[in-house]
Amino acid sequence: MSALKTISTDHYELFYEDAGYGFPIMLLHGFGEDRTIWDDQVIALSKNYRVLVVDLPGTGKSIQKNENPITIDSMADAIHALLHYEVIHECILLGHSMGGYISLCFAEKYPELLKAWGLIHSTAYADSAEKKLIRTKGIETMEQYGGHAFLKNTIPNLFSATSKQIIPEKINALIDKSAAFQTASLQAYYATMRDRPDRTHVLLSATVPVLFIVGTEDAAAPLTDILAQSHLPNKSYIHVLENVGHMSMLEAPQLLNQYLLQFIEGVI
Repeated sequence: MSALKTISTDHYELFYEDAGYGFPIMLLHGFGEDRTIWDDQVIALSKNYRVLVVDLPGTGKSIQKNENPITIDSMADAIHALLHYEVIHECILLGHSMGGYISLCFAEKYPELLKAWGLIHSTAYADSAEKKLIRTKGIETMEQYGGHAFLKNTIPNLFSATSKQIIPEKINALIDKSAAFQTASLQAYYATMRDRPDRTHVLLSATVPVLFIVGTEDAAAPLTDILAQSHLPNKSYIHVLENVGHMSMLEAPQLLNQYLLQFIEGVI
Protein backbone atom coordinates (compact mmCIF):
# COMPACT_ATOMS: atom_id res chain seq x y z
CA MET A 1 0.00 0.00 0.00
CA SER A 2 1.28 3.45 -0.91
CA ALA A 3 -0.14 6.89 -0.15
CA LEU A 4 0.81 10.34 -1.40
CA LYS A 5 0.71 12.94 1.36
CA THR A 6 1.44 16.58 2.13
CA ILE A 7 2.23 18.41 5.33
CA SER A 8 2.49 22.12 5.91
CA THR A 9 5.16 23.70 8.12
CA ASP A 10 5.90 27.35 8.78
CA HIS A 11 8.35 27.42 5.87
CA TYR A 12 7.42 24.59 3.48
CA GLU A 13 4.67 22.54 1.94
CA LEU A 14 6.16 19.04 1.83
CA PHE A 15 5.00 16.35 -0.57
CA TYR A 16 5.94 12.73 0.12
CA GLU A 17 5.10 9.08 -0.45
CA ASP A 18 4.39 6.70 2.42
CA ALA A 19 4.60 3.04 1.36
CA GLY A 20 4.39 -0.27 3.18
CA TYR A 21 4.26 -1.16 6.85
CA GLY A 22 6.77 -1.90 9.58
CA PHE A 23 9.88 -0.14 10.80
CA PRO A 24 10.20 3.26 9.07
CA ILE A 25 12.93 3.88 6.50
CA MET A 26 13.40 7.44 5.19
CA LEU A 27 15.17 7.95 1.84
CA LEU A 28 16.46 11.40 0.85
CA HIS A 29 17.21 12.22 -2.79
CA GLY A 30 20.10 14.30 -4.09
CA PHE A 31 20.64 17.36 -6.25
CA GLY A 32 18.85 17.35 -9.60
CA GLU A 33 16.55 14.53 -8.48
CA ASP A 34 13.19 14.11 -6.79
CA ARG A 35 11.67 11.36 -4.65
CA THR A 36 11.07 9.14 -7.69
CA ILE A 37 14.80 8.44 -8.00
CA TRP A 38 14.08 5.85 -5.26
CA ASP A 39 11.22 4.08 -7.08
CA ASP A 40 13.07 0.74 -7.33
CA GLN A 41 14.08 0.93 -3.68
CA VAL A 42 10.56 1.77 -2.52
CA ILE A 43 9.22 -1.32 -4.29
CA ALA A 44 11.89 -3.58 -2.76
CA LEU A 45 11.94 -2.18 0.77
CA SER A 46 8.22 -1.59 1.26
CA LYS A 47 7.54 -5.33 1.11
CA ASN A 48 8.78 -5.57 4.70
CA TYR A 49 9.17 -2.00 5.94
CA ARG A 50 7.47 1.36 5.93
CA VAL A 51 9.29 3.57 3.42
CA LEU A 52 8.98 7.35 3.21
CA VAL A 53 10.38 9.35 0.29
CA VAL A 54 9.97 13.10 0.16
CA ASP A 55 10.44 15.80 -2.45
CA LEU A 56 12.93 18.00 -0.62
CA PRO A 57 11.93 21.66 -0.20
CA GLY A 58 12.10 23.40 -3.57
CA THR A 59 11.75 20.12 -5.51
CA GLY A 60 8.72 18.63 -7.25
CA LYS A 61 5.52 19.38 -5.37
CA SER A 62 7.31 20.55 -2.21
CA ILE A 63 7.28 24.33 -2.18
CA GLN A 64 8.98 27.03 -0.18
CA LYS A 65 6.44 29.34 1.47
CA ASN A 66 8.62 32.33 2.28
CA GLU A 67 11.92 33.96 1.47
CA ASN A 68 13.96 32.06 4.04
CA PRO A 69 16.87 30.41 2.20
CA ILE A 70 16.95 26.69 1.50
CA THR A 71 19.89 25.27 3.48
CA ILE A 72 21.14 21.87 4.54
CA ASP A 73 20.01 22.72 8.08
CA SER A 74 16.55 23.89 7.04
CA MET A 75 16.02 20.71 5.01
CA ALA A 76 17.09 18.58 7.99
CA ASP A 77 14.57 20.49 10.10
CA ALA A 78 11.90 19.85 7.45
CA ILE A 79 12.57 16.10 7.69
CA HIS A 80 12.33 16.37 11.46
CA ALA A 81 8.95 18.09 11.11
CA LEU A 82 7.72 15.34 8.79
CA LEU A 83 8.76 12.60 11.22
CA HIS A 84 7.11 14.47 14.09
CA TYR A 85 3.92 14.82 12.03
CA GLU A 86 3.91 11.07 11.34
CA VAL A 87 4.62 10.33 15.03
CA ILE A 88 7.80 8.45 14.10
CA HIS A 89 10.12 8.25 17.10
CA GLU A 90 12.87 6.18 15.47
CA CYS A 91 13.84 5.47 11.87
CA ILE A 92 16.68 4.56 9.54
CA LEU A 93 17.71 7.55 7.42
CA LEU A 94 19.55 7.03 4.13
CA GLY A 95 20.58 9.94 1.91
CA HIS A 96 21.96 10.09 -1.60
CA SER A 97 24.57 12.76 -2.40
CA MET A 98 23.01 16.04 -1.17
CA GLY A 99 20.56 13.87 0.74
CA GLY A 100 23.58 12.43 2.53
CA TYR A 101 24.66 15.93 3.57
CA ILE A 102 21.18 16.39 5.03
CA SER A 103 21.43 13.01 6.78
CA LEU A 104 24.70 14.07 8.40
CA CYS A 105 23.13 17.30 9.60
CA PHE A 106 20.08 15.42 10.87
CA ALA A 107 22.30 12.92 12.73
CA GLU A 108 24.10 15.84 14.37
CA LYS A 109 20.90 17.63 15.44
CA TYR A 110 18.51 14.74 16.14
CA PRO A 111 20.55 11.59 16.90
CA GLU A 112 17.89 10.26 19.26
CA LEU A 113 15.57 9.64 16.28
CA LEU A 114 17.97 7.37 14.42
CA LYS A 115 18.24 3.61 14.72
CA ALA A 116 20.90 3.76 11.98
CA TRP A 117 21.73 5.96 9.03
CA GLY A 118 23.76 5.95 5.87
CA LEU A 119 25.49 7.82 3.08
CA ILE A 120 24.67 6.67 -0.45
CA HIS A 121 27.38 8.14 -2.72
CA SER A 122 27.92 10.97 -0.27
CA THR A 123 30.64 12.41 1.93
CA ALA A 124 31.11 14.08 5.30
CA TYR A 125 33.92 16.25 3.95
CA ALA A 126 33.29 19.90 3.17
CA ASP A 127 33.90 21.09 -0.36
CA SER A 128 37.52 21.77 -1.20
CA ALA A 129 38.50 25.28 -2.32
CA GLU A 130 38.52 24.02 -5.90
CA LYS A 131 35.08 22.45 -5.55
CA LYS A 132 33.71 25.66 -4.02
CA LEU A 133 34.84 27.56 -7.10
CA ILE A 134 33.17 24.95 -9.32
CA ARG A 135 29.92 25.35 -7.39
CA THR A 136 30.08 29.14 -7.68
CA LYS A 137 30.69 28.88 -11.42
CA GLY A 138 27.79 26.45 -11.66
CA ILE A 139 25.47 28.95 -9.97
CA GLU A 140 26.59 31.60 -12.46
CA THR A 141 26.09 29.21 -15.38
CA MET A 142 22.55 28.44 -14.20
CA GLU A 143 21.85 32.15 -13.96
CA GLN A 144 22.94 32.62 -17.56
CA TYR A 145 21.57 29.50 -19.24
CA GLY A 146 19.01 28.07 -16.78
CA GLY A 147 18.97 25.05 -14.52
CA HIS A 148 17.87 22.55 -17.14
CA ALA A 149 20.74 23.40 -19.49
CA PHE A 150 23.15 23.01 -16.57
CA LEU A 151 21.77 19.61 -15.58
CA LYS A 152 21.69 18.44 -19.19
CA ASN A 153 25.46 18.88 -19.26
CA THR A 154 26.26 17.57 -15.78
CA ILE A 155 23.94 14.58 -15.31
CA PRO A 156 25.79 12.26 -17.73
CA ASN A 157 29.00 12.83 -15.74
CA LEU A 158 27.36 11.15 -12.74
CA PHE A 159 27.31 7.78 -14.50
CA SER A 160 30.12 5.34 -15.21
CA ALA A 161 31.29 4.72 -18.77
CA THR A 162 29.71 1.28 -18.59
CA SER A 163 26.37 2.69 -17.49
CA LYS A 164 26.39 5.23 -20.31
CA GLN A 165 26.59 2.31 -22.71
CA ILE A 166 24.04 0.07 -20.95
CA ILE A 167 21.33 2.43 -19.67
CA PRO A 168 21.28 5.52 -21.93
CA GLU A 169 17.48 5.59 -21.75
CA LYS A 170 17.56 6.01 -17.97
CA ILE A 171 20.10 8.82 -18.24
CA ASN A 172 18.03 10.58 -20.89
CA ALA A 173 14.88 10.19 -18.81
CA LEU A 174 16.62 11.79 -15.83
CA ILE A 175 17.74 14.68 -18.04
CA ASP A 176 14.22 15.14 -19.41
CA LYS A 177 12.75 15.12 -15.92
CA SER A 178 15.18 17.81 -14.78
CA ALA A 179 13.36 20.34 -16.96
CA ALA A 180 10.80 20.63 -14.15
CA PHE A 181 13.31 22.04 -11.66
CA GLN A 182 13.22 25.74 -10.88
CA THR A 183 16.58 27.37 -11.51
CA ALA A 184 16.39 29.33 -8.24
CA SER A 185 16.02 26.12 -6.22
CA LEU A 186 18.94 24.47 -8.00
CA GLN A 187 21.09 27.54 -7.31
CA ALA A 188 20.08 27.45 -3.64
CA TYR A 189 21.02 23.78 -3.40
CA TYR A 190 24.40 24.42 -5.01
CA ALA A 191 25.08 27.34 -2.67
CA THR A 192 24.22 25.42 0.50
CA MET A 193 26.28 22.41 -0.64
CA ARG A 194 29.21 24.74 -1.32
CA ASP A 195 28.92 26.37 2.09
CA ARG A 196 28.24 23.30 4.23
CA PRO A 197 30.75 22.55 7.02
CA ASP A 198 32.90 19.45 7.40
CA ARG A 199 30.91 16.90 9.41
CA THR A 200 33.43 14.11 9.94
CA HIS A 201 32.89 14.67 13.67
CA VAL A 202 29.35 13.33 13.19
CA LEU A 203 30.81 10.06 11.93
CA LEU A 204 33.28 9.94 14.81
CA SER A 205 30.53 10.45 17.38
CA ALA A 206 27.99 8.09 15.81
CA THR A 207 26.58 5.65 18.36
CA VAL A 208 24.48 3.73 15.82
CA PRO A 209 25.51 1.80 12.70
CA VAL A 210 26.39 3.84 9.61
CA LEU A 211 26.18 2.55 6.03
CA PHE A 212 28.39 3.68 3.16
CA ILE A 213 27.63 2.91 -0.49
CA VAL A 214 30.24 3.97 -3.06
CA GLY A 215 30.89 3.35 -6.74
CA THR A 216 34.36 2.71 -8.09
CA GLU A 217 33.71 5.24 -10.89
CA ASP A 218 32.13 7.92 -8.70
CA ALA A 219 33.84 11.26 -9.31
CA ALA A 220 31.46 13.21 -7.04
CA ALA A 221 32.06 11.06 -3.93
CA PRO A 222 35.44 9.41 -4.66
CA LEU A 223 36.21 5.93 -3.41
CA THR A 224 39.38 7.05 -1.58
CA ASP A 225 37.40 9.63 0.42
CA ILE A 226 34.66 7.20 1.38
CA LEU A 227 37.09 4.44 2.37
CA ALA A 228 38.83 6.88 4.72
CA GLN A 229 35.53 7.98 6.27
CA SER A 230 34.17 4.46 6.67
CA HIS A 231 36.65 3.85 9.49
CA LEU A 232 35.41 6.78 11.58
CA PRO A 233 32.13 5.46 13.08
CA ASN A 234 32.23 2.96 15.90
CA LYS A 235 30.23 0.53 13.75
CA SER A 236 30.03 0.91 10.00
CA TYR A 237 29.25 -1.08 6.87
CA ILE A 238 30.62 -0.31 3.42
CA HIS A 239 29.77 -1.72 0.01
CA VAL A 240 31.84 -0.87 -3.07
CA LEU A 241 30.02 -1.21 -6.39
CA GLU A 242 32.26 -2.03 -9.36
CA ASN A 243 31.81 -0.08 -12.60
CA VAL A 244 29.22 2.16 -10.95
CA GLY A 245 29.32 5.94 -10.78
CA HIS A 246 27.27 8.24 -8.54
CA MET A 247 23.84 6.79 -9.32
CA SER A 248 23.54 3.19 -8.13
CA MET A 249 19.76 3.63 -7.78
CA LEU A 250 19.70 3.57 -11.60
CA GLU A 251 23.02 1.90 -12.43
CA ALA A 252 22.77 -1.13 -10.12
CA PRO A 253 19.33 -1.07 -8.47
CA GLN A 254 19.11 -4.75 -7.60
CA LEU A 255 22.54 -4.79 -5.98
CA LEU A 256 21.78 -1.60 -4.09
CA ASN A 257 18.49 -3.06 -2.87
CA GLN A 258 20.33 -6.16 -1.67
CA TYR A 259 22.82 -4.10 0.32
CA LEU A 260 20.15 -1.83 1.79
CA LEU A 261 18.09 -4.80 2.91
CA GLN A 262 21.13 -6.48 4.47
CA PHE A 263 21.92 -3.32 6.39
CA ILE A 264 18.35 -2.77 7.57
CA GLU A 265 17.86 -6.40 8.60
CA GLY A 266 21.15 -6.31 10.46
CA VAL A 267 20.32 -3.32 12.63
CA ILE A 268 16.64 -3.89 13.43
